Amino acid sequence: MAIEEKQISKVTKEEIHIRPMTMEDYQEVFDMWQSISGFGIRSVDDSREGIERFINRNPGLSVVAVAENGDIVGGILCGHDGRRGCLYHVCVRQEYRMLGIGQEMVVRCKEALKKEGVNKINLIAFRSNAVGNKFWQRLSWKFRDDCNYYEENLNKENVTNFIP
Repeated sequence: MAIEEKQISKVTKEEIHIRPMTMEDYQEVFDMWQSISGFGIRSVDDSREGIERFINRNPGLSVVAVAENGDIVGGILCGHDGRRGCLYHVCVRQEYRMLGIGQEMVVRCKEALKKEGVNKINLIAFRSNAVGNKFWQRLSWKFRDDCNYYEENLNKENVTNFIP
């Protein structure tokens, strides 16, 4: 179920609205990711082709927050496998943080996943991501210490590059 475009309360002099992410947003979103310290970008998964594949598999679920001047100031990649939802690359530009934008984007994704019949959402926050971990704690998301996270890289070219 696609996320509807909807205004959020004015949080600054600029009006911010949240809408579904499209491939036309890719370069601006990618540039935003590269501006965030500690952010991890995968060489294949986060390429234009990788994001297009993800958006096509999960139509209308990923979102961007757009300022009145048209600049993208936040975004979330959101998808599901029919059982569990997952949020990736949840971010807000530093100068727009603490205004409720991230929280509103999360709410929009949660609502869209509920409409899809998804009952649980998972996400990964790197331990070194103090800002992200504080954000999820403020939103009362449950930290799981009862399970281990494993991965196997099937494509050796798909490496994670961390932004300094």
